[in-house]
Amino acid sequence: MSEHTASLQELAAAFQAFDTAAVSDALDRLGLRGGLLGIHAVVPGAKICGQAVTEHYVPCGLKKDNVGDFIDDVQPGQVVVIDNAGRLDCTVWGDIMSLYATQHKIAGTVIDGVCRDVHAVRELNYPIFTKSTYMVTGKDRVYVDHVNVPVSVSGVQILPGDLILADDSGAVVIPQSRAEEVLTVTREIEEKEDEIRKRVLAGSKLKDARRELGYHSLQTRR
Repeated sequence: MSEHTASLQELAAAFQAFDTAAVSDALDRLGLRGGLLGIHAVVPGAKICGQAVTEHYVPCGLKKDNVGDFIDDVQPGQVVVIDNAGRLDCTVWGDIMSLYATQHKIAGTVIDGVCRDVHAVRELNYPIFTKSTYMVTGKDRVYVDHVNVPVSVSGVQILPGDLILADDSGAVVIPQSRAEEVLTVTREIEEKEDEIRKRVLAGSKLKDARRELGYHSLQTRR
């Protein structure tokens, strides 16, 4: 394990202490686009943070190929990120892949598209974040043409190794090259918002607490 990988694993663990809203504000402050629009939790209450392993799908034509064999190479703690171009008419993930992922301690899956077998996924409590659910198979409709390449989810670029944080509010991508910086800003924002909460509980007016802690510019790019 390289020092770089170990450092990112530590950062991923640190980001687990925060929600996507705080990280999104930090990304705004740094001028980074990270929110994955339309991605939501299939299993309520799920939360993940880990390094992305990316999968790119294309429609079948004369050529057809596999829709999920890549999973054998995914490592524990990684997050599978699937770029299926936002397709809603066929799935690229179901119960068998969820079972395998659970057994091999894969952190979770983010899909620019849909999944199926929702009942089984929820029984397994496997964290999936996707645009919707739909039962029609992706077999003979789409296939994986590239693994661990730059992909797009909701129009946002995700590189292999970037950190993915996802919870009930959605999902964000944290560029691995800026992860430490994003964490520092996230901590600063969260500390100030915690202080606002404490002052409100102590009887302060919200507008006063916000003004004194600079709430309205916490996310402003600097």
